[in-house]
Amino acid sequence: MIPKIRKKQPVWAKLDNTALLFPVISTEGMTSVYRESVSLTEDVDGELLQQALEKLLPQFLIFRMRLRMGLFWYYFEENDRPVPRVREEELYPGAYINKSRNNHYMFRVTYYKKRINLEVFHALTDGYGGLVFLKELAYQYLRLAHPEEYAGEKDRISSGIFMDMEDSYLKNFKKGASHDTAYGSKKALVIKGEKRPKGELNVMHGYFKVDELKAAAKKYGLTINQYLVGNYVYAIYREYLKAGTSKLPISCCVPVDLRSRYESHTMKNFFVIIASKFLPTQESYSREEVLKIAADSLKEQMDPQNLDNILSYNVSNEQNRFLRTIPIFIKNIAIKYVYMLSADTATSTMTNVGNVEVKEQYKKYIEHFYGMLSMSRGQNIKAAIASYNGTLIVTFTTCLTDVSIQKRFFQSIAKDGVEAALETNEYLPPISEADQGKNTEEAKDGKEEEDGQMPPV
Repeated sequence: MIPKIRKKQPVWAKLDNTALLFPVISTEGMTSVYRESVSLTEDVDGELLQQALEKLLPQFLIFRMRLRMGLFWYYFEENDRPVPRVREEELYPGAYINKSRNNHYMFRVTYYKKRINLEVFHALTDGYGGLVFLKELAYQYLRLAHPEEYAGEKDRISSGIFMDMEDSYLKNFKKGASHDTAYGSKKALVIKGEKRPKGELNVMHGYFKVDELKAAAKKYGLTINQYLVGNYVYAIYREYLKAGTSKLPISCCVPVDLRSRYESHTMKNFFVIIASKFLPTQESYSREEVLKIAADSLKEQMDPQNLDNILSYNVSNEQNRFLRTIPIFIKNIAIKYVYMLSADTATSTMTNVGNVEVKEQYKKYIEHFYGMLSMSRGQNIKAAIASYNGTLIVTFTTCLTDVSIQKRFFQSIAKDGVEAALETNEYLPPISEADQGKNTEEAKDGKEEEDGQMPPV
C-alpha cells in the first residue's frame, strides 16, 4: 500500500501588539508602509537582484508571512507562493501594497540606478527588522554581482542574526503597571496646507557629516537626536506658526526601539512612541529656547519607568479577557475609533534607525542608507534619519506642496556651521545666505525629471 504524502502544514503566528493596529487603519491613502534603501557604488542589475531575493527569502520566515483574518484577531500564516517580482521603481515611496497583486507578500523590493529599495507593511516588522533584511539582501546581491571576489562567501544570512519571532511586548508586559505616562493624550497642532495629487510625495534628503552634527549638538548640551528633533520643532514653530502663539502644542513623535532595554532580538515590531512637545504660549522664542524645551520633553519621557508604563498600557487592552472574545469586525470599529482619537495628539514623526554597520568586505560597494515614512492621519510631513560611514541623512516626506519647514530645518542647522547637501525630487531654489547668516550651507538644487515623472530618491 502506497503511503499518503502529507502536505506540510503552514507555520502561523499571532500579530504583535503594535501590528494589530495596521491592518485596521491602512488604506490606499494611509498605507502604513515605510521604506529603507541602500545606495551602492554601481548601477543595480534587476535580474541579479531578483535572484538575490529568491536566495534570501527562504531564510527569513518573518518576511514569508501573509496576513489572514480570523474570528477574533488577524494572524500571520506562512506564504508558499512564488517570490514577489523585483521591479524598477515607478511609484512614489510608501505606496500601498496590494497584497493580492504581490503574491500576498507584505513587502516589495524595487531599484533605481544605484539604489535598492525595501518597502514594508508595518504589521510585518519595524525599521530594525527591515534593516536586517535589507542589509542581507545587499550582501547577497553583491555576491552575485561579483562572484569571483566573494567566491568564499556562503549564500546564507550572516552569523549572529537572530530569527526570533517572539512577541516581546507580551513577554515584557507587567500586569498592574501604572498607566500614567508622560506621553499624554491632548490634541496637537496639525500642519495643513495645499496638498499634492493623491499618492504623490515630495522627498527631500539632507546629507550631514556626523562629526559636524555632534559638535553642533554638543554646544547646546544635546545628543544628535535631541538636536535634530529640536530643530525640526523649531522649523515648524517658525514657518507654520510664524513664531506666534498656539493653543495646541507642536508634538513630534519619536519611536524608541526597546530591544536593548529588554535584551530582545525579536524580528517583530518592538518599539514605543514618545513625543517632544512644545507649546508656544508667547511670541518669538529663540531657537536655543525651543531646542531646550524640546530636549527636556524627550528626556522626561525617556525615563525607564515611563517606557515601562507605555508598553504596559499598550498591551493591557489586548490582554483584557472580555475584549479578546469580541468578534473581529466589532474590534476593528473600536480600534479605528481609538486610533482616530490618538492620531490627533501628534503633529509629525521623526524616527532614527540609528548608525548602520555593514560587514567589512562589502563596505567598498555601499555608499548610503536611507529611511522614509509614508503619511498618516493628521501627519502631513514626516522625517526619517539614518547614519552610515560618517554620513547622516535626514529624509523628509510630505504630501503638501509647501516645503518651507524643511528648508528652515536645514537653514537652522547651517547656522551652527554644519554643512549639508540637499537632494529632492523637484526643483528647490537655492538657500540664500541672507536666510542663513554668516555660516552658509552647500546646498545642491534638486532637478526635475525631463519626463515629468518622480525621480526616485
